[in-house]
Amino acid sequence: MPPQRMITNVNGLNTTYVDFGAPNSTAKDLVLLHGLGASLERWLSVAPTLSKYFRVLLPDIVGFGYSDKPTIEYTMDFFVNFFDGFLQNLGIERPHIIASSFGGHLAAEYAIRKKRRIDKLVLASPAGIMRTSTPILDQYIMAALYPTYENALKAFREMAYDPSVVSEETVEDFVRRMNLPNAKYAFMSTLLGMRYSQPLRGRLSSVIAPTLVIWGDADRMIPVQYAKDFREVPNCELIVIKDCGHTPYVEKPMTFNRIVLKFLAGKEELVP
Repeated sequence: MPPQRMITNVNGLNTTYVDFGAPNSTAKDLVLLHGLGASLERWLSVAPTLSKYFRVLLPDIVGFGYSDKPTIEYTMDFFVNFFDGFLQNLGIERPHIIASSFGGHLAAEYAIRKKRRIDKLVLASPAGIMRTSTPILDQYIMAALYPTYENALKAFREMAYDPSVVSEETVEDFVRRMNLPNAKYAFMSTLLGMRYSQPLRGRLSSVIAPTLVIWGDADRMIPVQYAKDFREVPNCELIVIKDCGHTPYVEKPMTFNRIVLKFLAGKEELVP
């Protein structure tokens, strides 16, 4: 069982998060950022192992999960300011960051704007380059706007390489959260905020944090062809995971952790 959710007030907005605590006095902070319409639960397949090496923190990004969902414009400026406030609230300086999809877009933007405030960066199938939709993304948007069990199950199964990895709990949690007040509004406003944000392409060259990009070879939500654009980051490594869809930390958690631990801490093997 993960630790209980806690709340911190970021710029007047209640933000729920989980803090696994530091395994030792020298452990670095590691913050994991979820994707669009998701919540911190998406990281629970990998966080317990990572917490043996780092102080792992999992926020519900404002607008998602069980954090506040104000009726505002969810622009990239807003999210960068929110994330900066979250780190300051918890006294986190120069953390490692692992970020997925929309969270990857946010983390990349943060790394561009706040260059020296990140130690190492891991982007899992990051958004921010693709400017057109895909049929799988369309299905996911449909599930968010019309959150029935059937719609959500179809979306999550199509997002994965192996549909059997999609749990009933994942689907039910998504439906429950998308039925919360303002959840659909925050989802769609964030989509618009991403679409009309300043392009990452041409600006990634200013990222100074060592960066690892991880992608599933069978990702149909954001196809792996977009990985090449992140080569613009000066100190960047790309690893493509075979037989894997959009969420490698859910579909291939042991492989994901092995890759991430080698990059962040030089660890070749997982602890038992």
